[in-house]
Amino acid sequence: MSSPQALTETDRRLLAPWAADCAERVLPLFEAEAPDDDRARDGIARARAFGRGERDTAEEIRRRFVAGRAARSATSPAAVAAARAAGQASGVAHMGAHALGAAAYAAKAASLASSDPEAARLDEVSWQLGHLSEGALAALRLLPRLGEDPSGPLGSGLLASGVLATTIREIQAALAVSR
Repeated sequence: MSSPQALTETDRRLLAPWAADCAERVLPLFEAEAPDDDRARDGIARARAFGRGERDTAEEIRRRFVAGRAARSATSPAAVAAARAAGQASGVAHMGAHALGAAAYAAKAASLASSDPEAARLDEVSWQLGHLSEGALAALRLLPRLGEDPSGPLGSGLLASGVLATTIREIQAALAVSR
């Protein structure tokens, strides 16, 4: 049986553009440090293409780690988080829950790059919630709450602690009451 974090291919295709939008907002933080490393930008472009139905699920699953590896090209925490946001966005083809990872890492990157970290993080989350399509909103509501299902990114891994967990919990709480 597959994880409830996977979602259907249709739902993953609905989430991919939103995850790409989240990651793209902080991409300049990465590109300022690693202008010759196009892996993060490519991961975002592949997520968008997957969302449009132009990319094959199996091929994207095989390539899902490429964008995230770009984090090794960065040194500042904000740039690393921006690359990880792109990696999470490209992972949506594999598992829908990665969309929340893209959003959380993007909010973390914005926070780390700001002189007012908490305000920047909250502004980013507000923007993310405001830019959800009805389809993406419905798909995100199908995901289990952070920590409820161990078989995916919303289990006990990297997304389950610190500011990433705080951000995902805030997004999931907002999804429960929005629209």
